[in-house]
Amino acid sequence: MTSQHLPADHPKIAPARTGILIANLGTPDGYDYWSMRRYLNEFLSDRRVIDLPRWKWQPILQGIILTKRPFSSGENYKLIWNEEKGESPLMTITRSQTEALRARAEAEWGDKMMVEFCMRYGNPSTREVVQRMVEAGCRRIVFLPLYPQYAGPTSATANDQLFRALMDQTWQPALRTVEPYFDRPDYIRALAQSVRRALDGRMPARLVASYHGMPKRYLMEGDPYHCQCQKTSRLLQQELGWPDGVIDTTFQSVFGREEWLRPYTVEHVADLARAGVTDIAVISPAFAADCIETLEEINGEIRESFEAAGGTDFTYIPCLNDDPAHIEVMLDVVRENISGWV
Repeated sequence: MTSQHLPADHPKIAPARTGILIANLGTPDGYDYWSMRRYLNEFLSDRRVIDLPRWKWQPILQGIILTKRPFSSGENYKLIWNEEKGESPLMTITRSQTEALRARAEAEWGDKMMVEFCMRYGNPSTREVVQRMVEAGCRRIVFLPLYPQYAGPTSATANDQLFRALMDQTWQPALRTVEPYFDRPDYIRALAQSVRRALDGRMPARLVASYHGMPKRYLMEGDPYHCQCQKTSRLLQQELGWPDGVIDTTFQSVFGREEWLRPYTVEHVADLARAGVTDIAVISPAFAADCIETLEEINGEIRESFEAAGGTDFTYIPCLNDDPAHIEVMLDVVRENISGWV
């Protein structure tokens, strides 16, 4: 039924559109104690992230971790905070990615498309953005979590939150969730291009591909993340045309006492330095945007570990961020997933 056929007392219906919703992990609203505590509480209460029984985990989280960790995490965020915009780099970059993708989408499809972004934790929340898109007339939504490799604590929890948001909607839009893009040729080419640009065409003694870590138990339970990370590294090596042994796959951000995917980046770079490998570069193929784990952890803690063990030349290769090649990958993914819709 079109608007001219509606009775006078019928609720207003917005013209139908297709939505593109990209999602990232999230960011605190500030680096003060209470902003950090709210963010960490939401993040660390997610059962996809910490799957311990609530009766066991919540007293530890509320009584110990959230008493101390907001201070230390806040200090780390302060080191990288975009003071000019009053936000974290992840927020700045994700907004820039969205604006670039929106411009490309409007040029190709006009006002039939609506492009927005949301965060799994913090603001803008998935629920808030989905509500806005539905009110704007989005009858169909392509959901693109910005995680090249699939993992339960990243891609799956982003999807979970989207599905929860749809439960609030009287008129639910049709939905397509995007599959991981860890082995797409255009994504691998974009990574290789970023390596060549950052290193000015040279090959370091070792390129460390550092991925976000997860408990090893998740791999044994069937999560494909580890295998997809290994394949991304292998395809990147092939695209660069480098010999075997130049690229190492490692994992960072270990949390808690159980064993996580190995080798741990912070230990591995120190081992390299002690073995006489003093020239390394580090890239983070699991991150679509630079954030606390790259700007502070890799370029801070991991760099310091390498230099303290005798390393001399450390190059951090930025994430793809809003690089035009990255935006083109995102646009191609959208093109494939709106097939038959637009």
